[in-house]
Formats: sequence, C-alpha cells, structure tokens
Amino acid sequence: MNTLKSLSLETQTIETANPISSEIMQNTKNKIGMIPNMYSLMANNPALLDAYGSAYNTFRENAGFTPPEQEIVFLSVAYENNCEYCMAAHSFVGDKMTNVPTEVTDAIRNNTEIGDPKLRALSLFTRAMTSKRGNPSQEDIDNFLAAGYTENHILGVIAGIGVKTMSNYFNHVFDTSVDDAFKGRVWVKS
Repeated sequence: MNTLKSLSLETQTIETANPISSEIMQNTKNKIGMIPNMYSLMANNPALLDAYGSAYNTFRENAGFTPPEQEIVFLSVAYENNCEYCMAAHSFVGDKMTNVPTEVTDAIRNNTEIGDPKLRALSLFTRAMTSKRGNPSQEDIDNFLAAGYTENHILGVIAGIGVKTMSNYFNHVFDTSVDDAFKGRVWVKS
C-alpha cells in the first residue's frame, strides 16, 4: 500500500461529480450495481475517469479475448504493478462475472504456474510486456504465438496494459481502499 498520506481526494457521488463523471458513474452503477471506490475518486478528474472507462470498455469489447482471457490480462498486469486494489477487484470479477477458474486466478495471485498452457502463455506474455515496459524478447513473442495467439492479440495485450496501468498508478498514488464487495479477494504480494 501507498505510504503517501499528504494526498486526499474528495469522494464524488453521482450528485456531486461534474456532469461527465456523473454520467459515467451512473452508467457504471446501472451496469454492475455499484460504483467502485476507484471511480468515486477518479471522478475528480473527468479526463482520467473518461479515458479509463473508454479504454476499459473498448478492451472488453474489441481486444479479441474471451472474458476469462481479458481478466487474465488485467490480473497479470496488476500483479506486475503490485496493485492490491485491482488484484482484489479483478479476482472478484473473475470469480463472479467472467468465469475465470479459481485455480487460474489463484495461480496468478500466488505467482505459481497456470495449468492451462494457452492461459499460462497469455499471463506470461502480459507479465513480460509489463515488466519489460513493452520490450519483450523474441522468445516471449514466439512462446505467445506458439500457444495459439496472433499478432493481433499482442495489440490486445498492449491495450489491456494501458487500461490497467492507468488504474494501477492511480490506486498507488491515492491508496484506494478496497470495496466491501471485493474484500473476500484482498491480496498482498508475497
């Protein structure tokens, strides 16, 4: 967790946020039944909340991955960036919404091997891209493609890294508290 305590954003609500953030928050509440703490804080700057929301939605709709694969990308980025908030949130989403097998989510969370070779390749490539700041080795690329992914999927991984980097960095700086809904999947990197 972040040790910077000199920063404190005001938590926004649908009623107090600026019109752009308010609309995003309302749409989020309509879609998932809640407004995550991260959104309530990001709402202080509509450019960030709008950019995050738009990138998140288009990744989900257009990156070429199944819902479980999308979650694996997000969890793998959050693991590499050590984002406790996103690990909890996306573990919850994987469990309840995108049907990621618990053993896969737990393998990412615990830094152990994923049993499914294709999903393992996706996680390893995403982690390599994140940790190497977009400079994978030829071996990283070859292993990813050999698992059945395409060059287009590399582009999708890049999009997923962009989305999660926005949220991971935000959560680091502002020490976003984990929502009650996600507390069953709280995570601390070992």
